[in-house]
Amino acid sequence: MVPARPGSFRLRGVGLPDGQPLELWVDGGVISDQPVPGAESLCESGWILPGLVDAHCHVGIKYGGGHEDEQGLVAQAEAERAVGALLLRDAGSPVDTRDLDAREDLPRIIRAGRHIAMPKRYIPGLAVDLEDESQLPEAVTQQALLGDGWVKIVGDWIDRSVGDLRPLWSDDILKESIEAAHRVGARVTAHVFSEDALPGLINAGIDCIEHGTGLTSETIELMVERGTALVPTLINIDTFPGIADSATRYPVYARHMRELHARVRRTVGDAHDAGIPIYAGTDAGGSIVHGRVADEVAALAQAGLGPTKALGAACWDARSWLGRPGLEPGAPADLLVYEQDPRTGPEVLSAPDLVMLRGRVVEVRGRVV
Repeated sequence: MVPARPGSFRLRGVGLPDGQPLELWVDGGVISDQPVPGAESLCESGWILPGLVDAHCHVGIKYGGGHEDEQGLVAQAEAERAVGALLLRDAGSPVDTRDLDAREDLPRIIRAGRHIAMPKRYIPGLAVDLEDESQLPEAVTQQALLGDGWVKIVGDWIDRSVGDLRPLWSDDILKESIEAAHRVGARVTAHVFSEDALPGLINAGIDCIEHGTGLTSETIELMVERGTALVPTLINIDTFPGIADSATRYPVYARHMRELHARVRRTVGDAHDAGIPIYAGTDAGGSIVHGRVADEVAALAQAGLGPTKALGAACWDARSWLGRPGLEPGAPADLLVYEQDPRTGPEVLSAPDLVMLRGRVVEVRGRVV
């Protein structure tokens, strides 16, 4: 598919987060603050935003489990585009998605390679499984070189020998591994649910925590000191009660998962109040369908971020964190237009009236053009 309507455009509306009048032009696929003669006017009012960000998703993991084929990869990316998510931080995928980069009509993807875990300590078939933790520094370096500046390790998972969540790695090997990733210019993030895995990860210099349901006042303070980011994936945490219901053989683990779920919104609110940078990620792929970033924004707003900060966690703030531009001159023209204020709620945020990628209008009011 070749996206429709390349050309020169003018847009006028309201920018966020400042709420000030905004006028910009698009020419040659990039944004300009200087008038472009003959530019077609696309809007005279409404809200103009950079493309949304899903900061934790999995293009390549099939909903319900397994690996996606090429057609499935495209469908997942299109589902994200339809709701305005034009930048995806893929937090681990078992398949190579780089062919999607050639598609000018699909979101940009920042990859983290494959998850890194130990045998029987993560979802089967998704991770690179190491026989010994001494292999972690080398595996982290390899995945860093295969990704786009990120590496994803599994920090904890159920240990069936004890029937509860347990860390996978020793503190010393985590420090050595994170330092190895940093030496090749990659940031490291970790899947972590429980309390026990957090101190070792944060003290080792990890850059981000995914989920973070086990955060306490002590580890929140530690994250603030270290500047560690948090991607809570709240809509995925809402699946914890169902996971607990299916874990009847492991009552301690089931009870732990319910407790983590019960306090997660208070935990995220405390993290926000303490000053931890928080970003919106859905964990789409597997148990969450793609295209739900607006629901995650709503959950973050309810957890204490408020409408504007929660939207920033999936837009301008997330783009800055990931090193991607917003609406500044010279930036790629990946943007959205809304007739209503997108902070109104997920029904509005998930239905942009215009989607532009690389300076081409690709969707208008939910219709691919």
